Parts: sequence; C-alpha cells; structure tokens
Amino acid sequence: MSKRLSRHLRHAPGEIGLELADGGWVSVEELLTALARHGFRVSRDELDEVVARNDKRRFAFDDTGMLIRASQGHSVAVELALPVAVPPPLLFHGTVAAALSAIRREGLRPMRRHHVHLSATEETAVRVGARRGKPVVLRVDAARMVADGRVFYVSANGVWLTDGVPPEYLGWAALG
Repeated sequence: MSKRLSRHLRHAPGEIGLELADGGWVSVEELLTALARHGFRVSRDELDEVVARNDKRRFAFDDTGMLIRASQGHSVAVELALPVAVPPPLLFHGTVAAALSAIRREGLRPMRRHHVHLSATEETAVRVGARRGKPVVLRVDAARMVADGRVFYVSANGVWLTDGVPPEYLGWAALG
C-alpha cells in the first residue's frame, strides 16, 4: 500500500483523478474514494496504520487528520511550503558507484524530483544507496553551503532538502 500511496501522492495523482492542493495535500476521503474507484479499496484504519508504521515516515496527515500528503520526493509540481532550516554541519547522500563520474562533474542534482535528498546520518545514507546496489556514501559540507548562502529545508520525516549540491561541497574521501 505504501508504494501505491507514493505513486499517487508523489508522482501520478492524475492517474486516479486526484489533484494535489497547495502543499501537496489531498483530502483523505478523496484519496480513499479515488483508490477504490481504481480497484484498490483501503479503509481509513488501514490508511492510518500505513502512515503510522511507514519506517521512512513518507506520509503525513495535517493537524485535523482530514488531509494527507507525501512528506517529500515529488516529481509532480508541488510546493510543500517547508520552512527554511539550518542543517547540521555535515549531511550525507547515499548513491552507487555508477553515478560517481556524473556527480564528480555536476554535483548532486534533483533529477526528476524538486530537491536533492540528504540524510542526517551516514547509516540512513547507506540504506538509501543500497536500494540501487552496493552503496557509496558522500559527505556534504552543509555548514559551508549555508555560509555561502545555500538554502536547506527539512521535511516532516527528517529528510534534508536543497536545490542542488555543487561538487565543491562534496567529501570525496568518503567514496571508498
């Protein structure tokens, strides 16, 4: 169910007739109705459980519990209205060796997403990189980026977001 929610709250809401409102929000009732219309019946209790138990906390309810959104990772146009935040001095990015030559040239780019996703811990970056093969962890000098005027946001699930990370902010010693 988490994959289905990710698809429709992050990448393809229109496939089931959803339109994300400001902040990426959609009414829970509208989501459940749209899913059912497309052969995927989910109860409110099941939805609550998926949101509560998702190990990456990919989804969040608003304060009323009547709206839901993906916390980050959208490929569709959406403005999450996250406040600017000051990151820890060092952040991490998990990737695989095949991506390193492009990263060395261009730095970290959002690709099909709105932001580059960074982790506060090396362990989280290892898990992220491992999804696509043997992980490689890059160190990001977030303190220097902030000092140079770069902006960061943090999502509800603790993922650090920024528009991009030029190569000069990357710690190549962590490449192994």
